[in-house]
Amino acid sequence: MKTEVKKLDSNKREISIEVSGDIVKNKFEDVFAQISKEAKIPGFRPGHAPRDILEKKYSSHAHELVIKELIPQLYNQAIDKEGLEVLELPNISEVKLDRTTITFKAQVEVSPEIPVKNYKGIKVTYKKIEVGPEAIKRNIDSLKEARKIDVIDDNFARCLGYPNLAELEKAMEKQIYIQEENLQRQKIEKEIIENITAGLDFKLPQSLVNRQLQDLVRQAKLDLALKGSPRDKIEEQEKTITGQLEPEARSQVKVYLVLTAIAKKENIPIDDHMPRKAMEFLLKEADWKESSN
Repeated sequence: MKTEVKKLDSNKREISIEVSGDIVKNKFEDVFAQISKEAKIPGFRPGHAPRDILEKKYSSHAHELVIKELIPQLYNQAIDKEGLEVLELPNISEVKLDRTTITFKAQVEVSPEIPVKNYKGIKVTYKKIEVGPEAIKRNIDSLKEARKIDVIDDNFARCLGYPNLAELEKAMEKQIYIQEENLQRQKIEKEIIENITAGLDFKLPQSLVNRQLQDLVRQAKLDLALKGSPRDKIEEQEKTITGQLEPEARSQVKVYLVLTAIAKKENIPIDDHMPRKAMEFLLKEADWKESSN
């Protein structure tokens, strides 16, 4: 196999592929064997028609089948050989085939090379979380108002599934603590990502942006439907929704690609759990300092 990769821009590559010899010859043999079994030639039983008759009658069909079966196989071998991280299906062009040789070109979009650096030891400031009695009381009062109950006591707690008021207050304290911890963690994660991406300038692969945007728009339309919006009204708003969500889609793709680049450098497996694992790594490597305020 001969391959040549041409860089079209930062994210697009054109691969020229040429294969000759037994691979092509054997594929023609396989295809004609398949045709012979299925062809209905007057005067011959299936599988017994002479090859020259099959060649004359089914040459064009055989040609199409060889292309259909060979190109995916050879394309995958080519991207493996060249070590390309392809993001979408290829655009195949300039296909040429004879009985011994096949050549074609495949235009693909690849993941950009992102020179991530200085992602360890990022300074972050955290605030010690303390849940005061006022916060607990506010949350329990909210529960009370939602249920139109006059007295907050052990009976009220038991209505909510707790043995007594003290246990309810303890559970509420834990819930508030977890909420505050999650909010603070989200804020710190955002600061870390902004710190890393601040000096990075790279072209986002449009296929990834489009895919993410479609997901966001689909979710937004579903949310509107669940809120009771009529289907025709939702469809009317789709263009506006798409425009509003595109910046968020681009931001999410940028973050994903940066985390992917870090994961590769740190030998973190690239799978569905990669973003979370990469973020955990960054949190672990950060320089933590408790706020004095």
